[in-house]
Amino acid sequence: MTSKDDIEKVKECIRGFPDFPKPGILFRDIFPVLKNPKVFSLLIDILADTIRTRVGQVDVIVGLEARGFLFGPMVAVKLGAAFVPIRKKGKLPGKCAKVEYSLEYGTDVFEAQSDAVSAGQKVVIIDDLLATGGTMKAASKLVTDMGGEVKLCLVVIELIDLDGQSKLTQPFHSLIQY
Repeated sequence: MTSKDDIEKVKECIRGFPDFPKPGILFRDIFPVLKNPKVFSLLIDILADTIRTRVGQVDVIVGLEARGFLFGPMVAVKLGAAFVPIRKKGKLPGKCAKVEYSLEYGTDVFEAQSDAVSAGQKVVIIDDLLATGGTMKAASKLVTDMGGEVKLCLVVIELIDLDGQSKLTQPFHSLIQY
């Protein structure tokens, strides 16, 4: 069972970089967590415990490019689930399912290999951070379009002032809020 102290240990490792990547942005850097094996392992346990508690058994863990790839595979192994990457357009071989989504200035495309998620599979989508919610919303649509059932969208960090959660229709949980 995850405690608030465990989550606080993770939060203590996260750094803030003002004015990165541009003025007015406070970048939340999760990479120091990865440099501390004890805390990184604790974070993987917290993510897996959160899924067990909120969802139960899942079939697929989806990780979003790129930092979702850091946590997703390890959580999937802990839960005995498959791992599926969702990537930017043109990064995956073979036939791919696609979804276009809006950015601040234009659009982008997410893809997953078309046979990566089967109809009726229970899916949890993992990423490091939820900001405006656009990428998580797009990933949820892609998984749903492929026939998967999104049971939870799970992030380590949520930037609550940006209200990204309001764009999501699936269950959502964040471990740390700023």
